[in-house]
Amino acid sequence: MRTRSLIFTLGLCCITSLASPTQIVLGSSLVELQPVPRKLHGRFLHITDIHPDPFYEPGASRASACHRSNLKDKRPAGYYGAPYGSCDSPFRLTNFTLDFLDEHWTSEIDFVIWTGDNARHDNDHDIPRPLDEIYDLNRAVAKKMEHVFLRKGIPVVPSLGVGGCRYADPKDPGNIHLDWLEEQLEAFRSRQMQVWITGHVPPSEKMYFPECYYRFAELNLRFQDTILGNLYGHLNVDHFSFLDADEIDMSMKTSSSRTLFQTLISEFSEIPEPLEDTHYDNYAVVNTNAAVVPNPYIPSFRIFTYNTTGLSGFVKDIGSGPYLQTMKATQRRRASNHGQVRTSKKPKCERKKSRNTWRCHFDKPWHSDSESPSRHNSLWSPLGFAQFYMPRLAEFDQTHDPEFELEYMTFPLSKLHPDEEAHNITNHQYVIPLQLLPEELRQPGAVESEYTPYELNDLTIPSWLDFATRLTKNKELRSRFKKFMYMGGVEE
Repeated sequence: MRTRSLIFTLGLCCITSLASPTQIVLGSSLVELQPVPRKLHGRFLHITDIHPDPFYEPGASRASACHRSNLKDKRPAGYYGAPYGSCDSPFRLTNFTLDFLDEHWTSEIDFVIWTGDNARHDNDHDIPRPLDEIYDLNRAVAKKMEHVFLRKGIPVVPSLGVGGCRYADPKDPGNIHLDWLEEQLEAFRSRQMQVWITGHVPPSEKMYFPECYYRFAELNLRFQDTILGNLYGHLNVDHFSFLDADEIDMSMKTSSSRTLFQTLISEFSEIPEPLEDTHYDNYAVVNTNAAVVPNPYIPSFRIFTYNTTGLSGFVKDIGSGPYLQTMKATQRRRASNHGQVRTSKKPKCERKKSRNTWRCHFDKPWHSDSESPSRHNSLWSPLGFAQFYMPRLAEFDQTHDPEFELEYMTFPLSKLHPDEEAHNITNHQYVIPLQLLPEELRQPGAVESEYTPYELNDLTIPSWLDFATRLTKNKELRSRFKKFMYMGGVEE
């Protein structure tokens, strides 16, 4: 697995001046963090790949990584960024993005998933990127995160990465990391807790070292009743994929000649039909988010909504009869429904080169549960997300302030407003706050909208598998999915 680590500092280190930065560095005052009581909103932010560049120059050529002017360049760097190019983010874009979130979203979310990258790419030979600069930029972004979120009591979860994972080397750093992950999942499961797994590089056979990928995928499937989902960045392409039991079982064939979009549709076409409850045991969902950096597309962030129905009563009943009955029922269901061992018996495991690999040594039972939040819409289940982006990035300058707009949502249109028969509309928890929706969606009554193309009731495993199957059959839906993947740009 490629390593992408972040040291999360809370304003403890001052930022070393970079060589001739031409913009205001991401800054925040040092504050003493104090617990802040907050209402639970059932929403969280996923933000990734900020890539601030202190050397970005408006009007510079894209060929110079937007660092130097070239009068022959017909598409010079914009004031707030260079969309659909290879340049990193000017500080004025990263500052604006986090200030926008501060103003419009910090009163509406519960926590932040922050999955790297926080330094410019090392793509300019004339201005190489030293290690000190990487640390400085990470500290700068961390301080801004502190200023915007932590001081308001909003937890921020940064990404970590691992490497290695050879089965034959238990002291390999990757194996040690996944040993730790396995222990944490065991502990969370024993407490009947639910978790998200997050990181920078999304899991796939192409992106991870093979042994590491297989072990990571097996952990996801083994703890399916505990893991709500996976959230990643790095690719800057908005898409979802599956961790599939067939990959672990050595029966999946992959092609390196396909594009990402072609690969996804091909894999979706192999989903068995009709889907039955037992099939859902074999899948885990991975969501990869688009980036803040306009490289190679345009700035974006994502707001997830999750189920908090009944939470107040659940908390109030802790230690009481109803609470204990719920916990015992879950324990009984888990004890009676699980325990199937998925170790591979394929002939390949008899071969010398395969015998000592992870895929031939998975011998622990998988924990699947059709009533778990990852499979059934219940407390903590992910319900949907709204994607916000900046499609007119090139138009903004000193006299035209930037704007983030709603790109699309996964929710059905009917979920944006309470039912007409709802008795307590004043306390209704909107999936997206009305003031942050396009004006045309702020009032109930709309029967169709370009902003709700997918109409997913929730983001459980069955819903994602059903959607993946629909994509293989519906050409118009598939076309819209591809457009959202690349944000109107060209597939890289």
